[in-house]
Amino acid sequence: MSLQAAALHCTIPRNDTTRAQKLVTKSPTEICISIDTEFSIAGYFDHPETCPPLAEAVVFGEVDGKEESLGFLLETFDHYNIRASFFVECANYFYFGDEPMQTVVDRLQAAQQDIQLHVHPIWLTFNKDPEAELFSRHDDCSGRDFDELKRVFSTCIDIFQRWTGHKPLAIRTGSLRADENVYRVMHDLGVPMSSNIALGVFEPREPLLRHESGRHLIHGVMELPVFTYRDSNFAGRPHKKSLQITSCSWPEMKHLLWKARNSGIENIVILTHPFEYIKKTDFRYSKMTRNRVNQRRLQHLCEFIQHHSQDFVSADFSSHYPAWTRSELQQKTIEIPSIYAVGRKLHNRLNDLVWSY
Repeated sequence: MSLQAAALHCTIPRNDTTRAQKLVTKSPTEICISIDTEFSIAGYFDHPETCPPLAEAVVFGEVDGKEESLGFLLETFDHYNIRASFFVECANYFYFGDEPMQTVVDRLQAAQQDIQLHVHPIWLTFNKDPEAELFSRHDDCSGRDFDELKRVFSTCIDIFQRWTGHKPLAIRTGSLRADENVYRVMHDLGVPMSSNIALGVFEPREPLLRHESGRHLIHGVMELPVFTYRDSNFAGRPHKKSLQITSCSWPEMKHLLWKARNSGIENIVILTHPFEYIKKTDFRYSKMTRNRVNQRRLQHLCEFIQHHSQDFVSADFSSHYPAWTRSELQQKTIEIPSIYAVGRKLHNRLNDLVWSY
């Protein structure tokens, strides 16, 4: 059997969850597609003379005159009437200035998409103001003392407010690195929501931050983690996997959504980035092509939400702010058969190996 045939065979098991099963949740399950919208350091700190940071290629992903990243996302969401939450990184201002991220924000607002704040503190290293205070040169929001982190967040909130005209309702930390101090600072700054946890990506040390899904009040801030589920690896050991477009096959995602729905899951946060919808030859984005596999996954997801509107609905942080901050939400752990992990790995490997797949 060919690798392609094996991938397709393994991602479609016969005993998929029946849609006729009685649903526990009466209102539609909320699916929040969250997009971390950020630029790239692109090797600058190792080779500052030859590797300047990159902006447009990372977010726009232009291939043969067509945007396969941001443009593709906005076209897809418009076609299927999906409102998503774009977490826009603002500290990049200290290298690029207001542009080109201001243009990104303007386009998101014109498309009536939700915009929240994303923070990668490493960009603060480029601050050239001799009177400004210095920041620790690392990219984690975790591990900083209260006062420094408050300066980091306050600085980025000011930039965000200048670009968008309003204060963010939610923050997502870079690389989903957070500790309890992150929430204390957010509460002190009056930011009511966050989405900083994805246990399949990074597991915080503090037990208070180990949540797979739902809504959890942490030091006065309502956290909505990226949805994490469980499968088994090749050795049969339990494995945590966070729901991301680039790493989850569509058959796996569809099975997971129906199982979550039938299990009474009320809220699902999905993680993605604009650069996931192109392929590149190197970290400098020297040559790009569209990522057909990831684009089809997103299209399938949006079509699925639209087609099953009685069971699923798209959600975003701004529209659901009153409801999401009203109460915490505990959700059960969702497990899926190991066959999906096998199919996912084969399909993703095939997509990585074959440029035109």
